[in-house]
Amino acid sequence: MTSGDGSVASGMSRARHDAPPPCVCRDASGATPHPGRPVATAQAGTGEMTVLTRGPYRARCAAGPDDLVAAQRLRGRAFHGQDLPDRDAHDPLCEHMLIEDMRSGLLVCCFRFLPLASGAGIGRSYSAQYYNLSALESFAGPMIEMGRFCVEPGVTDPDILRVAWGAMAAEVDARGVELLFGCASFAGTDAHVYSDAFAMLTARHLAPRRWLPRVKAPEVIRFAQRWRSMPDIRTAMLRMPPLLRTYLSMGGWVSDHAVVDAQMNTLHVFTGVEIAAIPPARKKLLRAVAG
Repeated sequence: MTSGDGSVASGMSRARHDAPPPCVCRDASGATPHPGRPVATAQAGTGEMTVLTRGPYRARCAAGPDDLVAAQRLRGRAFHGQDLPDRDAHDPLCEHMLIEDMRSGLLVCCFRFLPLASGAGIGRSYSAQYYNLSALESFAGPMIEMGRFCVEPGVTDPDILRVAWGAMAAEVDARGVELLFGCASFAGTDAHVYSDAFAMLTARHLAPRRWLPRVKAPEVIRFAQRWRSMPDIRTAMLRMPPLLRTYLSMGGWVSDHAVVDAQMNTLHVFTGVEIAAIPPARKKLLRAVAG
C-alpha cells in the first residue's frame, strides 16, 4: 500500500516510532492531527479532510460528532439491518474514514482504524478482546487495526471499495505502517457452512508461528484442527468473505481458530497483512488509486 511517493514499494521505511506516527486523518472529535506531513486536503470552512477522490467518490476523515454518528448509522444498517447506531467503546479511540458519493452527498462506505506505534500497544485493539495477541507485542514497527468496514446495503459499485482501499493505502504509507490487522467476519455462526473456506485457510494461509494468535474467547472454532482435508477451491472462494479475500490477495494470514461472536451473529478470524509481503502487482494497483 502506498501513496504516490512509492515508499511502500521499496519495502517501507524501517524507522521505529516512540512518538505518535504521522497521519492523514484527524480523529472523530475534530482534534488536531498528529504531527506529520499534511497529506489530506482541508475543505475550506468545513473542517473536513479529504484523503482522495476518484470519479464520483470522495474519501475523507470524519471531522466531528455528526460524521461519527453517520458512520455508526451506516454500520447499523449494514451489520444489523436497522437504521440505528452501531457503536462501542472503541469508537472514541479510533479514527474514522468516510467514503461519500459526491453526486448525492450520501455516505456509501466507512471503516475505522486504530494506529499503534508498535506491537507494545496491541492490547488496546478491538481484536485483543477476542484473541491472545501476546506474540505480536514484540512486533517493532508501526501497525494499524482496521475494523467495522461496511458498504451501504444494496450499493454494489466496485469503485467504492477501490477508493476505500486507496484511502487506507494513503494512511499506511503516511504512517510508515508495517502491519495491517483486524477481524474478518463470516456471516452467521454455523461453521460447517464454511468448511471448505476454513480448510483452505488451514492449508494455505495460517499465520507464521512467531505471530500466531492464541485462544482467548470463551467460544471458538478450532478449524485448523477440524478441517485438514483438501478443500473444494471454487466453493471455498465463494464462501470466503470479500474483505478476507482482499486480505489474502495481499499475502495476508489468519489465526488457526475462529471466534463465535453471538452479539454480531458472525464467526471471525484474526487477519494480518505484513506490508513488505504484499505482492508487487497489488502494491502497484493500490499505489495507482492512492496516488
